Amino acid sequence: MLLATLLLASATTADAIPEPLQGLQGDAQRGRAIVASRQSGLCLLCHSAPIPEERFQGTLAPSLAGAGARWSAGQLRLRIVDSLRINPDSIMPAYHRVDGLSQVGRDWRGKPVLDAQQVEDVVAYLQSLKD
Repeated sequence: MLLATLLLASATTADAIPEPLQGLQGDAQRGRAIVASRQSGLCLLCHSAPIPEERFQGTLAPSLAGAGARWSAGQLRLRIVDSLRINPDSIMPAYHRVDGLSQVGRDWRGKPVLDAQQVEDVVAYLQSLKD
């Protein structure tokens, strides 16, 4: 996992991870399901999104509507992988980073919240949100 972290760090620019993780291609439909999920992504706890069938969406963080018009795929990827690199005061968890974290439950230590494919799926969905 340390090797993966080092490779990820070397592939990161100031505000983006330009290349897809592990060269994977995301699927927007799967990404939408992850964003809407109350078990895996948990995005809607803090964000709102154009997913009208999901009630009780968050207001603590920016709306995801129009995310694909505001940020590039690489910028979205970095925000999902480790938002603290963009904003050290962010309350958003690192969804793909596993090192240097504190207060991680025993069952989650060394495991990312989202694997590389899931990250790419969420990026694909967010990129589809142009309005």
